[in-house]
Amino acid sequence: MMNTSNMPRKAGSASGGKILIIGKGYLGTRCAQSWDDAVITDKIVETVEDVEKLIDEHQPDTILNAAGIVGKPNVDWCETHQVETYKGNTLLPLIIAETCQKKGVYLLHMGTGCIFYGTAPDNQAWTEEDYANPVAVYTRCKYAADLVLSKLPNIGVARIRIPLDCQPHPANLIDKLASYPKIVDVENSITVVEDMIDVFHQLLEKKAEGIYHVTNPGSIKWREIMEMYKKYVDPSHSNDWISEGELVELGLADKKRSNNVMTSLNLPKLGIKMRPVKEAVEDAIKKYRDSKK
Repeated sequence: MMNTSNMPRKAGSASGGKILIIGKGYLGTRCAQSWDDAVITDKIVETVEDVEKLIDEHQPDTILNAAGIVGKPNVDWCETHQVETYKGNTLLPLIIAETCQKKGVYLLHMGTGCIFYGTAPDNQAWTEEDYANPVAVYTRCKYAADLVLSKLPNIGVARIRIPLDCQPHPANLIDKLASYPKIVDVENSITVVEDMIDVFHQLLEKKAEGIYHVTNPGSIKWREIMEMYKKYVDPSHSNDWISEGELVELGLADKKRSNNVMTSLNLPKLGIKMRPVKEAVEDAIKKYRDSKK
């Protein structure tokens, strides 16, 4: 008999009731597609009154904030659009949080693990208790929101890291790496989207407060992912490997990217488990292959 204790599950009705997802982007949509008890909105939110109208309209028991600014074609856009980045990644979450506090609605905010650069101070994995060291405008704005939200009652912050999905999408790490002629040979924590969807739902059910690192246990190198990609998806695929420093030197990025390894101290306290990263990645790549047939 196969052990399915750590496999992601399709969420049904949450014991906490109806979920409202704010932000009809990639990950918000993926959650909405998987949850029977969720409704998603793409309405622009700029004021407390805007959020109040959404709450009055949908009467949710919990809210997932999946809205934000990531920049196009990538986060380098945020360096030259700082006000827009601040509004979308710092001000917007605080407006939603203020309204949820007034209405007594639980909020789960989607954060990012890209606020950590390099190795943790103790040379171990970054935990929820560590202070971040953001460099880019995008990561500074995301971390600013975390600092406030993590201290408020009835609010949780779920930090993800470089989503890898079994479904093709331009924001999927598989699609990104496969499109790059040159790839930095680095090791990172990542979030497999199937697992993320399940963990988010559990956090909403539990109305968990504080910060949670929603990354699959362990770390993986981009080289390992591409080896799996060649094995299961495209045996003819090829790319060049470069160092982290060459990424900026060759003009492939304006600023150094965040590379780190994270772990969660807080998910285990709630009895929430995620599959080991290499197991989850291999499973996702196999499903990705099948989805493209």
